[in-house]
Amino acid sequence: MNEKHIVVQQPAQPEQLILLFHGVGDSAAGMAPVGSHFAQAFPQAQVISINGPFASSMGSGRQWFSVQGITEQGRQGRIDEVMPEFIATVRYWQQQSGLGARQTTLVGFSQGTIMSLEGVKAQPQLAGQVIGFSGRFATLPQQAIVDVAIHLIHGEQDGVIPVEQVNAAAQCLTALGAAVTLDLDANTGHGINQPMLARAIAHLRQDLAGN
Repeated sequence: MNEKHIVVQQPAQPEQLILLFHGVGDSAAGMAPVGSHFAQAFPQAQVISINGPFASSMGSGRQWFSVQGITEQGRQGRIDEVMPEFIATVRYWQQQSGLGARQTTLVGFSQGTIMSLEGVKAQPQLAGQVIGFSGRFATLPQQAIVDVAIHLIHGEQDGVIPVEQVNAAAQCLTALGAAVTLDLDANTGHGINQPMLARAIAHLRQDLAGN
C-alpha cells in the first residue's frame, strides 16, 4: 500500500486526516494539487492522495473499477468487488495517523467520489466527512448514512455524470435524514474549479469546527 500514494502534507501530530481519491484514468499525482488546497487550509491535517489499485482500462492512469461496458445494473457489482480494498485503504491511513472516523475526510472526484460515497454507505464509522466532486452513488442508499457530513459539489454542465444524478443523491439523502449539502456550479462541466474548491473548504472548516 505504501507505493500507492502521495503525501501532500504530513504534520508531526496530525489532528485531521484527508484522503483524496482520483477519477478513472487519473492518478494520485493528478489529485495532489487539489490536496494542496486542503493542506493550505488545514495545516494540522495529514493529506494523502491515493492511487487507484488497478491500471486503467482506458489506456493510462489508475482506476478502482473498469468503466468499459458498464451499465446502470452492473456498476454496483463492480464497486462491491473492490470495496473491501477501499475500506482497508482508509483504515490503513487511520491506523498510521492515529485518527478515527470523525477526524477523517474523504475527498473524491468522479470515480473517487463514487467510491467515497459507496464506502460510507457500505461501512459505518468509515469517515466523518465526504466531499464529493462530480460524482454519484452507484445505487441510491436505502437507509440513512449516519454520523457523516456529505458535501456534493457538481458542475451543471457535466456531460460525464449528469447533474440529475447528484440531484437525486441529495434528495435521497435529505429524505433519509442524512447531513448533506449540494452546491452546483452553473458554468462548469466535469471538473473542479476554484469556486468549487472554496465551497468544499468552507464546508469542511464548518464541520471540523463542530467536531
